[in-house]
Amino acid sequence: MVTFPQAVFLGFMALLVVERLVELVLSKRNADRAFARGGVETGQGHYRFMVVFHTLFLGACVAEVLVLRTPFPGAWGWAALGGAVAAQALRYWAIGTLGDRWNSRIIVVPELPPVTGGPYRFLRHPNYVAVVLELACVPLIHGAWRTAFIFSVGNAVLLFVRIRAEEAALGDAYARAFAHRPRFIPEVPRE
Repeated sequence: MVTFPQAVFLGFMALLVVERLVELVLSKRNADRAFARGGVETGQGHYRFMVVFHTLFLGACVAEVLVLRTPFPGAWGWAALGGAVAAQALRYWAIGTLGDRWNSRIIVVPELPPVTGGPYRFLRHPNYVAVVLELACVPLIHGAWRTAFIFSVGNAVLLFVRIRAEEAALGDAYARAFAHRPRFIPEVPRE
């Protein structure tokens, strides 16, 4: 029998699945637009793994909660929910800032200047910060710490590959524009 906290968690997970499907549609539309403007894709090898990884993550969150019957952790669960919501806000700030240049794949339209507004004023990779936060927080909403740990470690490996490929594809203009911006943690200005 599913408890009320489990039902709320499963509802949240269902919303994440719908969100991912919408993102795939948006990504496909933006990819078509980028290719029409001469976009070049790189990183196809790791992209397939990334799709499988993120799909497994959603399933693992649900499986750990239902199979292992992890208890709702009270205040920690609410804090994790706050972190997950913050991750979504950051993700959509990044997506909104990039507009039709956002994509789940690495597609670069030559000669376009790098986007340096929105959250990119503070970080090189705000979308990946959102993913890191999400992979840690979403499972912890309902105490699925094993999933949080395993997928956070796996994501660190995946991001190591992904970021290297993306930054190489973005080239020298990106490297110059972001030379003094941190990748993941914003710097606090010192006065």
